[in-house]
Amino acid sequence: MARKIARHGADEDKHGRIFNALLRKRGLEPVPVPAETNYTMLLEDRGIGLAHNQLARDKKLTERDIITYLAHSRVTEQRASEQMHMLRKYTRRHEDVAPAIRMISNDEDNHLAYCHEELLSLAAAGHTAIIRHILRTTALAEIGIYRDVSKAVMAHLGRILRWSKPKSATLAAGIQGAYAYERLGGWRRMVSLNASARRSALGGPSPGVYPST
Repeated sequence: MARKIARHGADEDKHGRIFNALLRKRGLEPVPVPAETNYTMLLEDRGIGLAHNQLARDKKLTERDIITYLAHSRVTEQRASEQMHMLRKYTRRHEDVAPAIRMISNDEDNHLAYCHEELLSLAAAGHTAIIRHILRTTALAEIGIYRDVSKAVMAHLGRILRWSKPKSATLAAGIQGAYAYERLGGWRRMVSLNASARRSALGGPSPGVYPST
């Protein structure tokens, strides 16, 4: 499990390098993420998942820690996989970014597959009840934070691009509508567990090469 968690982290670091390369290609420099748009830290501040320092410290994780980590990842990787599939659709004709998006999307699908696989294994070992509880708690928190982050991102874009008030209000209403759908039952797609066709998705070392940008 430690090897797979390390591989997961290495993949995420790789994604950061890819995005930085895409920014540099356009003459742009990365800037700090505004607090109200920092999806990862907002989840952590709500006590969702394991804090980053728990994963980094030299201390053995408990079984509950591992379940918490995997359940959090199963929910957030669902979101990441869906978002990257959407980006693949809209960037497929843009050869300057499409290869990078495809690579990241494939990684996110692998991350989601390994979460399913490991949680199913733990459920078979007798941990079904706690897995269901943590998945549900995580999913319901995530959809609220995703809504808030989406609204904050759109507000920043609206100021930068000088959107009209009606346009901004329409987008905010759309985000709220998507949240209402997820709150009424859409969140359930984030907590189901299914055997994936991608067996042992994180079984090998993290690829060190990614598309040149």
